[in-house]
Amino acid sequence: MLEQRIQQQFFESADLLYQAAETLSRPLASAAQMLLDGITGGGRVLCCGLGLSALDASYMAALLVGRFEQDRPGLAAWSLDTQAHGSSSELAALTRQIQAHGHPGDLLLIFDSRQTGLSQWAEVLGAAHEQDMSVIAITGSAVDELQGLLRDTDVQIRVHHSRSARVAEAQRLLAHCLCDAVDVQLLGDGV
Repeated sequence: MLEQRIQQQFFESADLLYQAAETLSRPLASAAQMLLDGITGGGRVLCCGLGLSALDASYMAALLVGRFEQDRPGLAAWSLDTQAHGSSSELAALTRQIQAHGHPGDLLLIFDSRQTGLSQWAEVLGAAHEQDMSVIAITGSAVDELQGLLRDTDVQIRVHHSRSARVAEAQRLLAHCLCDAVDVQLLGDGV
C-alpha cells in the first residue's frame, strides 16, 4: 500500500506537469522576456515568497546570480528577507525592502505555492508598482485574486492544483524554465 501511495505522488506530479506545459508556456515566455528585458536594461530582480516559498525565491535568485546550466556572468538578483529587523510581519518586511531597494526597471518575482488567499500581497504589489517595477507572480491559488492587483505589464503564472506540494514541485520547474529561457537568449543553446 505504501508503494502505491508513493507511485501516486509521481503520477499526480507528472499529470500536473504535462497539463501545465500547454497552459503555462505562453505566460512563461512572457515572463522570460520580461526578465531578459529587465536584466539587459540594467534592472535587477528582487525575488520573494512567504513560508516555504521563500526558499524558492532564494533558489531562483541563486540561479540568476550563479548559474543554471551554462556558465555566464552573474545577473543582478537577490532574495528579499522576510525576517527583516523592525518589521511587524513577513509582508511588512517585504514591503519595506521593496520601498528601500526597488527602482524603476526592476522586477519583483513572487513565489506563492499556498492555496490560501493571495489578496494579502496587495501591500507588496502596491509598493512595487509605486517604485515603477513590473511583477511576475508565480502562484498556486485556484482563485484569481490577484486580477485587480496586477497591472497590464505584470505576468501571473498560476499553477492549478489542490495540493500545495504539487504546486511547489511545478514552481521549481517554472524557475528552471525561466532561467533556461534567459540563458538561451543571452548565450545561445549551449546545453
